[in-house]
Amino acid sequence: MVHIDLSADSAAAGGSRTLRGYLAEPDGEGPFPGVVLIHEAFGLDDVMKRHADRLAAAGYLTLAVDLYSDGGARRCLVATMRSLGSGTGRAFTDVSTARSWLRNDARCTGKVGVIGFCMGGAFALLAAHDDFDAASVNYGQLPRNLEQALEGACPVVGNYGGKDRTLPGAAAKLEAALTSLGIEHDVKEFPTAGHAFMNDVPVGPRPLRPLMRVMGVKPDPAAAPEAWQRIEDHFAKYLKG
Repeated sequence: MVHIDLSADSAAAGGSRTLRGYLAEPDGEGPFPGVVLIHEAFGLDDVMKRHADRLAAAGYLTLAVDLYSDGGARRCLVATMRSLGSGTGRAFTDVSTARSWLRNDARCTGKVGVIGFCMGGAFALLAAHDDFDAASVNYGQLPRNLEQALEGACPVVGNYGGKDRTLPGAAAKLEAALTSLGIEHDVKEFPTAGHAFMNDVPVGPRPLRPLMRVMGVKPDPAAAPEAWQRIEDHFAKYLKG
């Protein structure tokens, strides 16, 4: 696994002056389909890198882009969330930079998907119409003007938790919007799962973890394998097919 410096490409495109990523490469000769991974609000930590490694093991050249590269989480979180709220800005340019980097790499077939978790899931949903071939949205917040934001989106697979108190009814709303727009999709709400249920360990500051558990933010080893399989099936259909 390799750490990638995307700073020159990002700055040239009007994105972050400093932009790094974590590249997880499959075994074998390739070329491989590419996937841009967008991290949770807590940043590109070891959990997110393991997610990238998992996708690489499934045959995808996976670039996990670090949206907090240009100053760290404390300096970048507010700006990143502001970009998410507006649907424009440096964070989206950085995601596009990662996509272009993959497409231009000789190890990539040219087909590129996007996947995100929590905050990253919201970014992945909004980026689904931005020249990606497939999108995986995992417990991502929905934008206010949902149908308008999704118009022209690539095929979407979504995984949400029925016990996620931060996103009540999100799966049903996303399903309805994608159906209305005629976008190929597969959205599921897992009844036993809460927020961040696909992580293999609890994340976030330790003092906040008891509160997070009350809010339904915790791993769910029973639901996570099916969610991952749904993602692999979706990407196999639209990126490998």
